Amino acid sequence: MDFQPEETEVREVDQKLIQLVTFSIGEEEFGVDILRVQEIIRTMEITKVPRAPEFVEGVINLRGKVIPIVDLRRRFGQESKEHDKYTRIIVMEIDMMIVGFVVDSVSEVLRIPANSVQPPPPVVSGMDSEYIEGVGKLEDRLLILLDLNLLLSGEERDALAAV
Repeated sequence: MDFQPEETEVREVDQKLIQLVTFSIGEEEFGVDILRVQEIIRTMEITKVPRAPEFVEGVINLRGKVIPIVDLRRRFGQESKEHDKYTRIIVMEIDMMIVGFVVDSVSEVLRIPANSVQPPPPVVSGMDSEYIEGVGKLEDRLLILLDLNLLLSGEERDALAAV
């Protein structure tokens, strides 16, 4: 006797949603799993750190915790941009370390069907696909989903921890 899933079970699998925080860097729109985001804050004074990796903007004091700040533009090999009223810092946890990522703007919290995410193409907008978990296809746009575990190499994480 073959097991035949009921129609409702199949529909539930199809409807699995992933919840993302979406943000922009230049013309591209990115998303990260909302469960990895601790908070989103306006930019504040960032203290420069000597001999920090190029993509590290410095550190901030957030409620008594010193948090390294990574400029995602520089991390992706783009030119830095002056902070403006839309610039935000997304505070996330990566490997038991709290890191702030500077982005041009935060768009929204979005729920998309898991089955709308495709594997990443070899190169996306000139950026190595090694950081990319997938590409979400929405009605009128594409959303690049970042893999936070691959965003920083082990060496880079060690350098950040030293900051």
